[in-house]
Amino acid sequence: MIVQQIIEKAMQKAQGAQATLLTQETSSVDFENDRLKSAESSQRTQINVKVIVDGKVGNSSTTDPRDVDGVVNRALEAAEFGSPAHFELPDPQQLQEVKTFDPALLPLQKPEMIHLGQKMMDMIKAYNPEILAGAGVNKEIYRFEYANSKGASYSAEHTGFNIGAGGQLTRGTDILFAGHGVGQKKRQVDEEDIATRAIEYFRMAEKIVPVDSGEMPVIFTPGGLIALLLSLGLAVDGKNVYLGASPLRDKLGQQIADPRLSIVDDPFIEFGPNTSAFDNEGVARKVTPLIEKGVLKNFIYDLDTAGRVQTHPTGHGTTRQLTNLVIAPGETRYEDMLRGIENGLLVHEFLGLGQGNPINGEFSVNIFLGYKIEHGKVVGRVKDVMLAGNAFDAIKNIAAISQEREWISGPFAWFNGLFPYVQIGKLSVTAK
Repeated sequence: MIVQQIIEKAMQKAQGAQATLLTQETSSVDFENDRLKSAESSQRTQINVKVIVDGKVGNSSTTDPRDVDGVVNRALEAAEFGSPAHFELPDPQQLQEVKTFDPALLPLQKPEMIHLGQKMMDMIKAYNPEILAGAGVNKEIYRFEYANSKGASYSAEHTGFNIGAGGQLTRGTDILFAGHGVGQKKRQVDEEDIATRAIEYFRMAEKIVPVDSGEMPVIFTPGGLIALLLSLGLAVDGKNVYLGASPLRDKLGQQIADPRLSIVDDPFIEFGPNTSAFDNEGVARKVTPLIEKGVLKNFIYDLDTAGRVQTHPTGHGTTRQLTNLVIAPGETRYEDMLRGIENGLLVHEFLGLGQGNPINGEFSVNIFLGYKIEHGKVVGRVKDVMLAGNAFDAIKNIAAISQEREWISGPFAWFNGLFPYVQIGKLSVTAK
């Protein structure tokens, strides 16, 4: 194995070393404006090396598997000017078995992928020929290998399947974009359901209705929860906690949300989009509760940040990326949630999310796709409307969580997971 060769080479001069090897094959087809835009295949190899020399860390990478000597030497040279090593490489660990590879994806070729994309677009066009339809189908097969100087050695094979459809509808000066997609590691997918969901977003948006400025109840769709999850994800990042930038840094074990809110990061969901048994630092993954009945339970640490604060890494890799988020269902049916609102909003997508000061929870964003709720019913789409508030205040002011949950993943998702609809008591709405 190349990673073992790298470790042997690096340990001639280093006191610690780890190496990863990613080999990946990707096939993708993309449709745009009712036409096939591209059908491509690609291959990628990525080697990353980390060494510890005299207490300092050196990193190097290459895309050439023949460049073993070069990538090791560059890492050793980088260590001379590297940051101090606040961690030790992990010992070999027992890994949990996970389902990450679906052989049914192997025979899927571009002609069938094109057929899937065209089928979804045809359904959208049948609903409304004026929609400029688009679609995307992406298949990947990859192998990830890890080894370190402590004797840890792991490898895993993964598949990935991303499929989505949507489009653009222009009426005068109004331009509407809507779509739906799925991302997972298995072949089984209902492409008709994806197109149907995209059509439903268009159907709900056919009528544009006015909305008054002011404070009002807001329901976040499972996809719209990104407005709250973005701030939470930044706040539980161990690096932000260590740097003192997280507003939750002193809140561990304290009530930070409504007791109905529980969120778990689960890397073991079968064929989940981010399912895996170990991270890119050789740390075994585990189920990590983030919020339990409103109480903050954990932060997310990689080797470096864990070493700096003298705790254990959580198995989320060097980027501290959350895997598959699961929000516990509530006790309220979605229809009852709607029925209880006289005047409010249902929000699904945002424009400019992440601008401002998201780590402190502050958001003031344009609603890209949202709907007005009037007398318990969705009556139409809102336009030129801004939503403002604080994510951490919002999760303390939850009015209801739905029994229904949806998988949010794929080309239109920032976070992957199983999410309900969440109603917030009041948020500030500004209409032009």
